[in-house]
Amino acid sequence: MNKTDRLLAIVLELERKKVVRAEDLATLFETSVRTIYRDIQALSEAGVPIIGAPGTGYSLMEGYFLPPISFTVQEAVSLLIGTDFIEQQFDDDYRVRAQAARSKIETLLPESVRNEAARIRQSMRLLISDKQVMPSKEKKYLEKIRRALLNGRKISFHYAKKLPDFEGNRYSVRTVAPYGLVLVQGSWMLVARCDLRQDIRHFRLSRMTELIDLEERFELPVYFNLRDYTPPDDRHLQVRLRFNPDISDRVKESNYQYIEAMEEHQDGLHVVLRVRQLEELLQWVLGWGAAVSVLEPESFRNQIREEVEKMLKRY
Repeated sequence: MNKTDRLLAIVLELERKKVVRAEDLATLFETSVRTIYRDIQALSEAGVPIIGAPGTGYSLMEGYFLPPISFTVQEAVSLLIGTDFIEQQFDDDYRVRAQAARSKIETLLPESVRNEAARIRQSMRLLISDKQVMPSKEKKYLEKIRRALLNGRKISFHYAKKLPDFEGNRYSVRTVAPYGLVLVQGSWMLVARCDLRQDIRHFRLSRMTELIDLEERFELPVYFNLRDYTPPDDRHLQVRLRFNPDISDRVKESNYQYIEAMEEHQDGLHVVLRVRQLEELLQWVLGWGAAVSVLEPESFRNQIREEVEKMLKRY
């Protein structure tokens, strides 16, 4: 990053964070603290009203606004593709807002940049599979949860969960304080503190029914930050599979969420997976038919065999 770009980036960072230490700016822009001191001095001499407080950091004088910023073609394309993604993956409210934002961005761009960005976007396309198309119920729930989260209100819903040694799904009523929404492989997950479990739990929107807003309020804990949050990994069961060589590429391209390691062998592709319950893998493994073999554990081999025998009886 050259000096001009760094000076602009420093002002943007001050606008975003209000107060920033020189040490943090030096780390962010991979330069020395002495260089940051010189940059701050250069910005002050250029008329940018920067206030420095010893031991606290730098901030912009209240009321200062950066003049309109121009976008490069690459930056414009990034923003426009971002609006495409939001339009496809978020609720109807954000779909409309994404369309409006796209129109505004295109209007603000100089004609040469707008034309070049349009040309590049014509060579790219953001597609989602049919499996990733969000049902209307989930879109509705996504919007309701998002509003409850922003308003600090709890929600209640019926939740379906597949349990071992249990036919079908078992439903439970949950009251939760929504902490955040996460898009995982095309599926929306709610991170929330569950009143029933008295701890943070994760809920798929696709498994929710009868979701309602509650009047009861909550406050997000000061220690919780969704960006820094790492859920505990309780996948303690390891499964090893062997796939026929002729489908190894398809297995690699599947990007299956439970795959932990893959290794090519003479007899085929060996895949290691980790799960909480063996039932989570059952349908996926059966979907590969005779092209896959369970190496371990033996209990899962038996489970696959029993399921195949049930299928044979049907036919």
